[in-house]
Amino acid sequence: MRVSVPATSANMGPGFDTLGVALQIKNQVVIKPAKFHSVSLKGEGSNNPALKDNNMFISIFNDFYHNLSNRRRNFRFEFYNEIPMSRGLGSSSAVIVSAIASAYAIEGIELEKSKLLNLALAYENHPDNITPAVMGGFNVATVQENEVKFIKKEIPKHLKAIVVIPNRPISTHLSRKTLPYKYSKDDAVFNISHSSLLTAAFMSENWEMLRVASYDKFHQKYRMKQMPELFEVQKAALNNGALMSTLSGSGSTFFSMSYADDSKRIERELRIKFPHFKIFSTDFDNYGVKVDR
Repeated sequence: MRVSVPATSANMGPGFDTLGVALQIKNQVVIKPAKFHSVSLKGEGSNNPALKDNNMFISIFNDFYHNLSNRRRNFRFEFYNEIPMSRGLGSSSAVIVSAIASAYAIEGIELEKSKLLNLALAYENHPDNITPAVMGGFNVATVQENEVKFIKKEIPKHLKAIVVIPNRPISTHLSRKTLPYKYSKDDAVFNISHSSLLTAAFMSENWEMLRVASYDKFHQKYRMKQMPELFEVQKAALNNGALMSTLSGSGSTFFSMSYADDSKRIERELRIKFPHFKIFSTDFDNYGVKVDR
């Protein structure tokens, strides 16, 4: 059995803790019944042996599997990770979603995506991350009475994501601590209006509106000060034709969106300017978590 979950880019400028989109960068896990417990890890994180012993996936999987089956079995877990860890691309959400989906699938129990989404909420309380990981596409999401409420929009094939992954992380915990305790009324109105405009632009496919709509006053400038070159990444992406360019999650990755015809040129210009960063373009994912038995 194979379970795959896409990477996500959350916040998307003014959509703090609200807006997120899924990317064609995936973590996959293959699970097989076995005589003994074993773990193999390839791709992102494979140079960290501690991940095999202190594996959040296996802990969550075992909790759900034991509750569903009321028995213990040994499995071989084979992880193939494409999502960089601690770079603001939803690696934790991918682990949580894939672990829960795997436990249900290995027992042959059908699990609706809406239920999976709300089960994942117990481990990750940011709906802008877990919703696109489960559903794919662009999502507007909030939590009300411990339940995720969302609307999804699929992203057309003629659009691409350009991902700039710096060579060092930004601490999510420290990143949150840099944010103001209070915001002015003017800044609150600015972000509400821009987040609303950004959402309307996605839903109506008014891509030219994204540039104006994606400005933010709540979090990006505070977080980006921890890595000032990110201001130059954003400026370079927009100057070379990106439709929008925003910090991905709490960073340090920067997410840009463009027409497919422009993506390779923008990618090339960014690589010239930032040779020490990992930079590539990718499709969007419109499906979310996928289980193949």
